[in-house]
Amino acid sequence: MSNNNGVEQNPQLNNETVISINGLKKMYKLYNKPSDRLLDAFGLKKNSYKEHYALNGIDLEIKKGETIGFIGTNGSGKSTILKIITGVLNPTAGNVEVNGRISALLELGAGFNQEYNGIENIYLNGTMMGFTRKEIDKRMDDILSFADIGDYIYQPVKTYSSGMFVRLAFAVAINIDPEILIVDEALSVGDVFFQSKCYHKFEEFKAMGKTILFVSHDLSSIAKYCDRVVVLNKGDKLAEGTPKDMIDLYKQVLVGQFAHEKDTSIADLSDVGAEASEALEYGSKDAVIKEFYITDSKGLRSNSLIKGSEFTIHMQVEFVNDVKQPIFAFAIKDVKGTEITGTNTMFEKAFLEDVSKGETIDVSFTQNIDLQGGEYLLSLGVTGYNLDTFVVYHRLYDVLNISVISDKNTVGFYDTNSRIEVSRK
Repeated sequence: MSNNNGVEQNPQLNNETVISINGLKKMYKLYNKPSDRLLDAFGLKKNSYKEHYALNGIDLEIKKGETIGFIGTNGSGKSTILKIITGVLNPTAGNVEVNGRISALLELGAGFNQEYNGIENIYLNGTMMGFTRKEIDKRMDDILSFADIGDYIYQPVKTYSSGMFVRLAFAVAINIDPEILIVDEALSVGDVFFQSKCYHKFEEFKAMGKTILFVSHDLSSIAKYCDRVVVLNKGDKLAEGTPKDMIDLYKQVLVGQFAHEKDTSIADLSDVGAEASEALEYGSKDAVIKEFYITDSKGLRSNSLIKGSEFTIHMQVEFVNDVKQPIFAFAIKDVKGTEITGTNTMFEKAFLEDVSKGETIDVSFTQNIDLQGGEYLLSLGVTGYNLDTFVVYHRLYDVLNISVISDKNTVGFYDTNSRIEVSRK
């Protein structure tokens, strides 16, 4: 089932609130020197610190069965909010109410005793989570099978590689039957096979109606697995909404093109989604994409393409100011917002020249459309570098729909066009 934005809806979602966050703040005192901290502790020196709010008045409701993604730049407050939800940190102000058993992977190895072996740490962690030894015994085979670290399970964990460590930590976290699973970038350590196993477990959890809170810099995973995404920036909640809209907004934040007024109310989810959907372009406008279209294999303008045929993306760019070595780019995404493919003139080493004010540049990208049949979205951009600073001159998100017509779809996003030979002996 999907909504009007084409985002898959989790059939296990309901209206039961499992996490309620109201006015959440977390303030840290920043001292100029260690002695100021000591003097402040004894009340001997006032105003010896600066207040830094890692979270500044966050409101959020999370429903049972939702998979919620948190995205934002480093220092935005993503890990802080998860630590407060799990009870690792106490808030400075506001409150968090949690209804359900939490299992968290925040800091790898937190709660592990480096001198204990794997088995001993399983019992240690299980006990800390409130399980009896008998209950842990029932889950032991599943934990060992998922971790799959062989005889290392009997060795002290201080001898483990980072990959073994995350395998064991994740195996314990997901096999103690949590109602709420919280994961903070933990999967980036495991190898590709282990990551695949973990994501498969995510899908099992979603199907079972579990709630998942997920922090990752992997935007493709955010787009694929999350029902809703929250964008944080410098302790503020910028917005929440569909993965596609929030990822587009986050990309504006990354290049300094999102103007956020702190006092602006964005609590209404429908308003936020509408605001993000309308924000389809941004940039300094030193260069402006004035025209864009697609032509098919016959050179005719068309957004409907036959799978396997050649097509061309055209864009005409006017330069308002002098620009050194502009980069022209396109990206194709699915309806969830996952970037599937794309390229630019820098990657292709196709145009490395300066452009003067008043010039108009026509750019075309020609290739075969080997994507599976379905609906896709095209984004365009003109960017570059001013000294060492990356600059977006003009970026257009999801400006054209591409319909790929196919009578043969294969597995995944694109067709490898395999040549098959079968012979009988």
